[in-house]
Amino acid sequence: MGYQDVLYEKSDGIATITINRPDVMNAFRSQTVDELIDAFKDAWGDRSIGAVILTGAGPKAFCTGGDVATRSESGYAAEKRARNDVGFDIDELHSVIRDIPKPVIAAVNGYAIGGGNVLQVLCDLTIAADTAKFGQVGPKVGSVDPGFGTAYLTHVVGEKKAREMWYLCEQYSAEQALTMGLANKVVPAAKLLDEARAWAAKIVAMSPTALKIAKQSFNSETEHIRSTSALGITAVHLYYGSEEAMEGKRAFAERRKPDFRKFRV
Repeated sequence: MGYQDVLYEKSDGIATITINRPDVMNAFRSQTVDELIDAFKDAWGDRSIGAVILTGAGPKAFCTGGDVATRSESGYAAEKRARNDVGFDIDELHSVIRDIPKPVIAAVNGYAIGGGNVLQVLCDLTIAADTAKFGQVGPKVGSVDPGFGTAYLTHVVGEKKAREMWYLCEQYSAEQALTMGLANKVVPAAKLLDEARAWAAKIVAMSPTALKIAKQSFNSETEHIRSTSALGITAVHLYYGSEEAMEGKRAFAERRKPDFRKFRV
């Protein structure tokens, strides 16, 4: 598969996957998600690979979630899959990050917002540049990520902090992310990839079978969230067709605050 939205390289037992849409803060569209899934599956099947690094191109953003400009009333534009009418297989991408039997390190080089924050949460480890920013934005733009973006987040940062992140849609610094357990380490931005590669190199030297068993064991406690996420994708698809969700999208495009008052029940 030829990649347009993703950079993919393999070296010394480490696969590095880079979301390459810096002009839109590495927001993903349907094609981006397809390419990410393909790259993760390639790394999964390559016996020479022992660890994966996920990052974003440029200094400004790791990933800022779904590209709102491509979202319509029927979901995100582009080719739609039969089993996911939202427009891209975000649930499959989430699953492959969890299921690949090799540790995945998120190297967060800037904004990890919305669906981008969900991606780094799902990675096994997160190393953040000191310039990184984390947070959720869905309720501001008429969107939400039920399942791994919400229920799993509570296992990472705790129930109260997860609710705060979703209800207030604030942004958090790298140091705040470290304190709440959203990141494992903070380093100067210039040293981010070097540190991620150093961690990956240590992982590559470990027993792959032991790591596979450990990862599957870690995942087992929260495996039930997968079914919640699948149900949530269906609900979100229906929500995107509502006037309420479209108000969020229009407000984002028009650079104004959305007016959700008439939708309150």
